[in-house]
Amino acid sequence: MSTKQITAITELDRSHYRTKIYADGHFIYADEPEELGGSNEGMAPGALLLASLGSCTAITIRMYADRKQLKLEHIKIELAICPEEEMNKETTITRKIHLTGTLTGAEQERLMQIADKCPIHKLLSNPIRIQTF
Repeated sequence: MSTKQITAITELDRSHYRTKIYADGHFIYADEPEELGGSNEGMAPGALLLASLGSCTAITIRMYADRKQLKLEHIKIELAICPEEEMNKETTITRKIHLTGTLTGAEQERLMQIADKCPIHKLLSNPIRIQTF
C-alpha cells in the first residue's frame, strides 16, 4: 500500500440508493438491490468491502510471487461476510484462496501466509475508530 493517504468522496442525491464514489481519479457506483429499494446499478457496500479485501489480497500475493519469481499463474479468492444480525460482537469474513501454477507445497504455504500481510487485511483485523465531523 502506498504511503499516500487514501481518500474517497461519496455523493447520494434523491435517487434510491445509487451512490457515486470518487477516489484517486476513478468513479464507481454503489447501490442496493431492488428488493431493498435500490436500482441494483452497483455493488452493495458490503460487497465493496469484500472486493477491497479480495483485490488487496490478490495484489499482495502477486507482488510477492513476482518478486520471488514463483510460477503462480492465477489467483482466485472467494469471500463472504456473515449476516448483519450476527455482527453484534464480532464480524466474520470467510476467505478461500485458490492458487494455480507450478508451485511447491512450501511455496503455496508461504503465499497463504503472505495473504495475511495485505494492508486491507491488517486494517480489518485491528480495531477501527471512525471519527465523524
